[in-house]
Amino acid sequence: MTGNEALVQVLRNALGKDGVRTDPDVTASYSRDMMPLAPVGRPLAVVFPADTEQVRAVVRACAAAGVPIVPRGAGSGLSGAANAIDGCVVLVTTRMNEILEIDPDNRLAVVEPGVVNLDLRGAVEKHGLFYPPDPSSYDWCTIGGNLSTNAGGLCCVKYGVTTDSVLGLEVVLADGSLLKTGRRTVKGVAGYDLTKLFVGSEGTLGVITKAVLALRPLPQAPATLVAAFGNTADAGTAVTRIVREGVVPSLMEIMDSVSIKAVEQHLRTEVGPPGCEALLLCQSDSGGEAARRELEAIEQACKASGADMTYVTEDLAEGQMLLTARRAVLTALEVYGAWLTDDVCVPRTAITDLIAGCAEIGARRQVKIAVCGHAGDGNMHPTLVYDPNSAEEFERARIAFDEILELGLSLGGTVTGEHGVGKIKREWLAREIGPVGLAVHRSIKAALDPGNLFNPGSMFGVA
Repeated sequence: MTGNEALVQVLRNALGKDGVRTDPDVTASYSRDMMPLAPVGRPLAVVFPADTEQVRAVVRACAAAGVPIVPRGAGSGLSGAANAIDGCVVLVTTRMNEILEIDPDNRLAVVEPGVVNLDLRGAVEKHGLFYPPDPSSYDWCTIGGNLSTNAGGLCCVKYGVTTDSVLGLEVVLADGSLLKTGRRTVKGVAGYDLTKLFVGSEGTLGVITKAVLALRPLPQAPATLVAAFGNTADAGTAVTRIVREGVVPSLMEIMDSVSIKAVEQHLRTEVGPPGCEALLLCQSDSGGEAARRELEAIEQACKASGADMTYVTEDLAEGQMLLTARRAVLTALEVYGAWLTDDVCVPRTAITDLIAGCAEIGARRQVKIAVCGHAGDGNMHPTLVYDPNSAEEFERARIAFDEILELGLSLGGTVTGEHGVGKIKREWLAREIGPVGLAVHRSIKAALDPGNLFNPGSMFGVA
């Protein structure tokens, strides 16, 4: 029996036959996320632990055999962070999908990593509570993946990203020991903030097996505003005015003309008026008169910035329909071909420059680029569309992808606002944080994972 065969047998003994898959067709289906640029290898096996003890058994077995582990959730990621490397074990957490506790009095929930984001939101809503992080894939992405990438979403402008809703974690470390971080209290400053260290670590430091999440009171049904602009510069000015006014909507999204036209084709409905070059979509969940005041201030800012049309509705179904248009952008772009979505965050005053720069890059590289994103925090998602059957067109898209990252940095931004570094932005992380920052990252990795067991090659290389 070879070393690999012996390891597979140990894993089957620990997880049962159904918990370990080695069939090449099955392992291939779990080998990558949704980022086509990221490199991908062939895993030795894919394992599906059902609880923390099984995760610990997998970690110990792989550590003893010197076989790396790549943790994976539902595979909705967009950076290649969950992509397999040759000969690894892909550890899938989707079977660990229990909501272990909902504590309405302390406004918290305790969950396993395989819980689907939307399922958690629905469960806590029954208690009059709200879990804010809402990535666009919230109907199928898992909490574990959200934690590993520090996912954001449409509500970030008011409620922050995933880390802002995490109180504590349970993490299996490289030696199989179990680390518990954080707390269940509102406040607590005992020791280093290890919880925030693991959130966003992309599975490079350990395997998250449990999370204590902070909840909020369920907000009021949102009122919605949509504003149409004849050019993106005016839309960018409106965003700046809204921020300067001190208004904090629960959602503020922007779509450029390419996004608008794709969604209109996809949904077979008019999203913006003729000649619309940019659409701003805002919501307020403050309720009643407070929401009306917020949207009135936003509407005035849009009009003062040159909006051609504004429309406000308190009808929930109508607001959801408008939000559906924003969430449908990536799917809608498939009418033009395959898509490759970028993720840069710039100062809100630079949104217009980013959109204009993307248009210039698209024209120069002959690649269609649609830009939409979270205007409230400057996190934009330029999405490149290409013919998947054309290697030459794919290469142009790849070059344009990197040029957008360069543009984001030049505007004082970051190369990732919420999708993570993964295996496609390693050199860009090094450029952004510099040699000292990279050395600190590597030191932390070496301290917690000296054998480079977890997700080697993701985020940054090992010196």
